[in-house]
Amino acid sequence: MRVLLTGAAGFIGSQVRRVLANAGHEVVAVDLMLAAAHGPAAPPPVGVERVDVRNPAALDDRLTGIDVVCHQAAVVGAGVSAQDAPAYASHNDLGTAVLLAAMSRAGCRRMVLASSMVVYGEGCYRAADSTSRVPAPRSRDELERGFFEHRDLHSGEPLGWAPVGEDTPVRPRSLYAASKVAQEHYAAAWATATDSAVTALRYHNVYGDDMPRDTPYSGVTALFRSALAAGVPPQVFEDGGQMRDFVHVRDVAAANLAAVERPLPGFVALNIASGQPISIGAVATLLAAAHLGPAPVITGKFRPGDVRHVVASPDRARELLDFTAAIGPEPGLTEFARAPLRAVGGAGAPTW
Repeated sequence: MRVLLTGAAGFIGSQVRRVLANAGHEVVAVDLMLAAAHGPAAPPPVGVERVDVRNPAALDDRLTGIDVVCHQAAVVGAGVSAQDAPAYASHNDLGTAVLLAAMSRAGCRRMVLASSMVVYGEGCYRAADSTSRVPAPRSRDELERGFFEHRDLHSGEPLGWAPVGEDTPVRPRSLYAASKVAQEHYAAAWATATDSAVTALRYHNVYGDDMPRDTPYSGVTALFRSALAAGVPPQVFEDGGQMRDFVHVRDVAAANLAAVERPLPGFVALNIASGQPISIGAVATLLAAAHLGPAPVITGKFRPGDVRHVVASPDRARELLDFTAAIGPEPGLTEFARAPLRAVGGAGAPTW
């Protein structure tokens, strides 16, 4: 197939480009090459054109004959500052809307959209009797006293976590998450209006070679890695018991290939995850041991907006795409402990 790949020079996009080309697809690769993601005045890699997805004319020129668009381009991050909101709205939401309109003009009716687990906000929780619960926000008073779990409003007992399925209501809790929900909503409405197809891949915590380092937007694995490279113990927030799903970037690329090659009707959202939950504290310990660095420090610090547990159910991706992650957290993180990182951007800078 002929595939238009946006964000093709980024951490995930470059891996997706490689697997698509290796599978025999013709890739039209574009990237805006934002300085925050690639460094000041960085030229596009060979075979990648500098294109802004908010530019309709540039898209019209490159959508001719395209069978499917693989849309990776986005400003990403935790939404740590209200000042990030315009960039998210412009690059993520306006960019997606302009791209969808251009696809309609070109007669291209299939998109694979890079989404994120952040659309869920909090994960799923259950009481001791296995009844589902929607927890209230954690109080600052309890966080300051070192009690980090959500409590059952009926019994006062700690709630346990449960895997998040794709039918879980979206409850964005950050500005970035709000922009990813908006991307999904634009794409779903477009699919209905044009009788088209969108597969939205909700990436969980992605890590791997060429991950951006040293920014709040890089992900906790890169922050731990950067600390170890500097000979500093990784700083683990709360009690380290936060549960997450970490998925290797090579598996994320494989999921994109599967989505490109296996059309699904209408709008379909899929968790892209390893299916092997692990705590943040265990991640720090694995990385420190593999790096032969100092043991992590459990700080007890917290950020009031952080979610406690988000763990994915990968069942639907396995059923619909025949996709199963090949790299578990222990071998993947052990390899990542000495993998190269991308030294671009600066603290607080959004990255692609």
